Amino acid sequence: MSSFTFQTCPNILFAPGASAGIADVVGQCGARRVLLVTDAGVRGAGLTRAAEASLAAAGIAYTVFDAVVADPPAAVVEAAAARARAEDVDLVLSIGGGSALDTAKLVAYLARSDEPLDALYGVGLAKGQRLPLVLVPTTSGTGSEVTPIAIVTTPSQEKKGVVSPRLLPDWAILDPELTLGLPAAVTAATGIDAMVHAIEAYTSRHRKNPLSDQFARQALALLSGSIRTACRDGADLAARSDMLLGASLAGMAFANAPVAAVHALAYPIGALFHVPHGLSNALVLTGVMRFNLPDAAALYAELAPIVDPAAAGRPEAEAAGMLVDALDAIGRDCGVPATLSAVGIGEGDLDRLAADAMRQTRLLVNNPREMTPADARAIYANAL
Repeated sequence: MSSFTFQTCPNILFAPGASAGIADVVGQCGARRVLLVTDAGVRGAGLTRAAEASLAAAGIAYTVFDAVVADPPAAVVEAAAARARAEDVDLVLSIGGGSALDTAKLVAYLARSDEPLDALYGVGLAKGQRLPLVLVPTTSGTGSEVTPIAIVTTPSQEKKGVVSPRLLPDWAILDPELTLGLPAAVTAATGIDAMVHAIEAYTSRHRKNPLSDQFARQALALLSGSIRTACRDGADLAARSDMLLGASLAGMAFANAPVAAVHALAYPIGALFHVPHGLSNALVLTGVMRFNLPDAAALYAELAPIVDPAAAGRPEAEAAGMLVDALDAIGRDCGVPATLSAVGIGEGDLDRLAADAMRQTRLLVNNPREMTPADARAIYANAL
């Protein structure tokens, strides 16, 4: 067995209603002044209400930064960090989707550092200290609450990542009640995003390891087994619980066995056309997987019975194809748009998309099959 390193956050709390006791967690961190990072939609929907009440009842001062937007621009991250410094907070708490959680990770770091955000893009460049950090997801997709990764949209509309163990939170709080009633479209896109994390971690050419494999398999089982129910009945707590736990397990998997070409091709879709990240992944998932089949069939065949039990015992190539077909069926059943044209992308956009995708070298190097610019363009073209 090859040597490997596996890192994740030190504390994970899973419990329905856990956000109502957030002051206990904050208190364990010794904090008295908190910055709550979220977005206006999440706060307007009341998803931060229980946590805010908990902080107020415990006499913990807090200020709210709710200007986070999807695919957070660098300017938003820097504004939130400036707020944290101005308020002299001693802990960053985030309640929201992946964009809010990613923003909070960087705020916790930048609030204690003189380094500019531009100096942190890449792997292992953030080496300083950060403020204590507590993350509470409201969607079951990114797994950001358990990953050392934060994605930022630069002024040039390119997505760049900051990857460092310093971004792992002190606590990840998984409260499935916060995901009840999430719209079906969001549930589907974020759920497929989480399945992409599991699949790409399992097939990654670099840092694939037995722990990530186990987390990926369990995540895929929970997510594929619950996503249709969660989309059909947003109030089904059991399905929501499976989705939330599955997304976090997938997050732990890909944090240690990194994602690949699905994400590389999805990032330009989000950056250039402001398509939510989960949907961007869903739009190119099966196209990338079919491209990968010549080199990933064995691993896809291992995963296939998890999603489609009928694949058990089938020949390798057949089982691998059944996995791709099963994922395609999940997208259709859950109402995910099937084409790039459905989100406003046309033939004239493909060259720019392919060029931008090929800049995601930190992701493409992990793909089971080497991809050229012509390959990327062909996948986009087939998705029109």
